[in-house]
Amino acid sequence: MNDADDPGGATNWGISLRFLRQVGEIDADGDGFFDFDIDRSGEIDPGDIQLLTKEDAMALYREHWWDKYRYEDLPPAIGVKVFDLSVNMGAVQAHKLLQRACHAVGLPLTEDGILGPRTRAAVQSADAYQLRAALRSEAAGFYRSLVASRPSLKKYLKGWLRRAYH
Repeated sequence: MNDADDPGGATNWGISLRFLRQVGEIDADGDGFFDFDIDRSGEIDPGDIQLLTKEDAMALYREHWWDKYRYEDLPPAIGVKVFDLSVNMGAVQAHKLLQRACHAVGLPLTEDGILGPRTRAAVQSADAYQLRAALRSEAAGFYRSLVASRPSLKKYLKGWLRRAYH
């Protein structure tokens, strides 16, 4: 999908061109092409996004989010939700929302966006159902605030709210 208004640029399997350029401009195999210059045009461009396979996307999600932040160590309902939010809004922002949600259920934390030992301990001690409900509410509030500050993004709000409450 290539929506000219999307700040991330063209996307496929949820992977944006902006992200692929950030992580894909390496030549790990030494063949003279960036690893995600799939069409071998000499740059990572919308053509490479179109050629990205589901398997490529899954590997990127695992390496750059799931494994990197050890979401599997969180209660499943929380880990999956924070992972989803991280992919959409960035890990630091998603972790801040998790910290706000912890505060909302009576577990105050410093809102620093770091998924460190204190945040992990708070998440583990929380009632997962209540924490997930609070996290959903925080995510919805974030998306509404984003649209209030950048009205051009309003067309995405319905989908973002669906994502927040899912």
